[in-house]
Amino acid sequence: MALTQTAVGRTYDFAFAIGGGAQLGLYPVDIAVGEGDTVYVLTKQSEQISNVHWTKTASQAKVGMLTVTSVKDEEEFVGEFGGYGDQPGKLIWPGCMALDSKCNVYVTDEWMNRVSVWDKEGNFLDVWGRGGSGDGELSMPSGIAIDPDDNVWIAEVHNHRVQKFSPDGTFLGKWGSHGSAEGELDSPWGMASDSEGNVYIADHKNHRAQKFSPEGRPLEVYGGYGTGKGQLQRPSAVAVDNDGDVYVCDWKNQRVNVYAPDGFFITHFVGDAQVMAKWHRGTLQANADVGKAWRRVDSQEPEWKLAMPTGMDFDKSRNRLMITEPQRKRVQIYNKVQDYMEPQFNL
Repeated sequence: MALTQTAVGRTYDFAFAIGGGAQLGLYPVDIAVGEGDTVYVLTKQSEQISNVHWTKTASQAKVGMLTVTSVKDEEEFVGEFGGYGDQPGKLIWPGCMALDSKCNVYVTDEWMNRVSVWDKEGNFLDVWGRGGSGDGELSMPSGIAIDPDDNVWIAEVHNHRVQKFSPDGTFLGKWGSHGSAEGELDSPWGMASDSEGNVYIADHKNHRAQKFSPEGRPLEVYGGYGTGKGQLQRPSAVAVDNDGDVYVCDWKNQRVNVYAPDGFFITHFVGDAQVMAKWHRGTLQANADVGKAWRRVDSQEPEWKLAMPTGMDFDKSRNRLMITEPQRKRVQIYNKVQDYMEPQFNL
């Protein structure tokens, strides 16, 4: 697709990609936009299995702090926190991430059935949650969203429901049940919340996204099973922009679909990283053999594309969507351009 596309009165322009090296992390699965230029990237560890032993790259279960401006190649690594382990402040199998009004960072841990919290500088604050299916208990918590009142919403893959908590983990309510009817859920994954406190859920095995009121009343459905325009296969994340447009990470179809607030399909992104990210270029330049092998490939076009994208966040201050790709170890960025005009096409 074109680097700039206009559809249904919206214009989207591919900006650039960031990624590669230890700076971003091995498998970036989610992203959250902080204050100013600060961006947080959640990464999982790798697993290696051989006939001798099984190991994890322990340092990769972490949150990385970056600065990302609007200019390509200006991204910088600031620091990281977390790390692999079951102690307070550590992560085993992180799922998703969200920020509250103070930019405190909340991360779900699908293995430990808990939520860990750090301040915006990466100082550990709290951990809460326990395994189970009762009120306030968690079973493979993945999606997390924080509403305008700093309530914490968590989607549970195994319990097929959503629970509401205070910032310190006090149980406040729940809704949802297993099924495929309106309002029911099947292995919910990523979440988002809008300015009115409505909750959006990537209904993973129902191949759709759903919008709910804060009380759990179904309001809208996005997508449906398939590979056609506007359809989804195993969606993994949801984001909402300043205009109420909804973005759904179409994990198996390897794209991101864009919908109007009423569910009308607008367009999709398939990935446009034609120019390699700065840290990826550094890796290539540091290894002559890898560079030679890369140049022998018939076409680099496949690497431009999204590969099983898992996480997203919409940067409301810069009006841009940021998409994580664990398979390609990068983030692709699309600007939503306001008042876009090309005079030669508007005569």
